Amino acid sequence: MFPDFVAFADLLADAAGAVIRGHFRAVPMAEQKQDLSPVTIADRAAEQAMRAMIAARYPGHGIHGEEYGLERADSPYRWVLDPIDGTRAFITGRPIFGTLIGLLHEGRPVLGVIDQPITGERWVGVAGEATRFRGAYGRAGTRRCGALAAAEVSCTSPELLGDALPRFARLASAARRVTWGGDCYAYGLLALGQIDVIAECGLKIWDWAALVPVIEGAGGRMTDWQGAPLTPGCAGDALAVGDPGVLADAVAALADTNSL
Repeated sequence: MFPDFVAFADLLADAAGAVIRGHFRAVPMAEQKQDLSPVTIADRAAEQAMRAMIAARYPGHGIHGEEYGLERADSPYRWVLDPIDGTRAFITGRPIFGTLIGLLHEGRPVLGVIDQPITGERWVGVAGEATRFRGAYGRAGTRRCGALAAAEVSCTSPELLGDALPRFARLASAARRVTWGGDCYAYGLLALGQIDVIAECGLKIWDWAALVPVIEGAGGRMTDWQGAPLTPGCAGDALAVGDPGVLADAVAALADTNSL
């Protein structure tokens, strides 16, 4: 069953990438959504293309996309789509965004794809299997950083942390250094061993569903800030580590001391 889904997810990524490449660095007009995030014609057209393919191939499956919402919520299988994760990077011409394609079975992430359609890099994670990487440099399989003090920490933007910024600051102070930016591309780099820890707040299901199989198939862990699995409806405070041995120290650093 999974081989068929994996091959199909590759086709979805190919189709989305073809749409996105046609708009990259073409100065797309960005609109602002109600949550103040930007959206372009490329986001919408890429998601429409993937939705049409899923409906034709698996008409009984659910689909949950960032731009067009949830269909067939009662299906045990649900495709979760973020056509351009990192729209701010896309509209400013930086190839550090990605297309996210996840598949949930009974609410559990079982398949995930991170695709960077400009650089040609693609990560494919399947529950219980080693993550596969396609690209010119590197291979999926995270390094063991050994200790939080040696870790390279990353987050997309400090402004997205909101009230949790002091908690993130404790994590940052315990690590070697912090870099900012990257959206889903940073998680691909974590799967390659270039980054050791990522902590972010308020991710939606389309932001994280595809990431879990990729990170865990590369030997890492992805949880919430308390170390519990991410689930549909969770707050979306996500923590990814390349070395599972660092997870407990990262969770401790991120603890909400006001609730203790």
